[in-house]
Amino acid sequence: MAIPLSVREWLNKPFELSPEQIDFYQKNRFIKLRQVFNPETIEYFNKVISDRVAQMNTVKTKVDERDTYGKAFLQLFNLWREDEEVKQFVFSKRLAKIAAGLMQVDGVRLYHDQALFKEGGGGITPWHADQYYWPLQTDKTVTAWIPLQATPLEMGPLEFSAGSHQIVEGRELEIGDESETLIQQRLRVTDFKHVIEAFDLGEVSFHSGWVFHRAGANTTDKMRKVMTVIYMDRDMRLKQPENKNQINDWNTWCPGAIVGEVINSPINPVLY
Repeated sequence: MAIPLSVREWLNKPFELSPEQIDFYQKNRFIKLRQVFNPETIEYFNKVISDRVAQMNTVKTKVDERDTYGKAFLQLFNLWREDEEVKQFVFSKRLAKIAAGLMQVDGVRLYHDQALFKEGGGGITPWHADQYYWPLQTDKTVTAWIPLQATPLEMGPLEFSAGSHQIVEGRELEIGDESETLIQQRLRVTDFKHVIEAFDLGEVSFHSGWVFHRAGANTTDKMRKVMTVIYMDRDMRLKQPENKNQINDWNTWCPGAIVGEVINSPINPVLY
């Protein structure tokens, strides 16, 4: 099925960031932007991505039989390598240009993509910082979090601790019960604003690798469908991994990259 021309055009149509939006992101290390995608584009890719997730998903256990991480979402990676239409979405110039603009870099590469589908009745996503997992030398990273439907609070939208990239404590924690408890305690004694808001259809958030974030439970009976694209500075270099997760990420998401050199593996193309 060919992607309609109007949808293809939207994927590449420039989104003009204002100086105020760039300043907000630089200060808080997250931002929510309205109307990044129009309803037609979201509805089209809701179906395409949902179909691909259904084909790739191997989780058969019931939600209440899983651990905290397992209850949080169905997580599937690098859909762009499995599906030509999803690839068009992940390679969207519109999204990649926003990522470069927010980070104030000349260009961005793909780190990887992931679908995060939180089932009806799915649990919380504990507080964490993504970059704990990444063997990347700088914090010039940003994740586009793209709900494939309007996402009210009951569905568990992403929540942010604004400006919390400044906290070093908690960076050594992988996502789970411990990170939820310890990071929550740490954030409670700071002045960082905890931002919990619904997402309109077509609204997309962008957050940096070291900003702390979480998501609530999905208390509805509907699937909360989200697609994410993780970008890094085009000139990002591989650092010596500091934990087993970073070794795994090196082998999985930037295979063949060399410590101290720019990550330019075949699966880390420049997108803008």
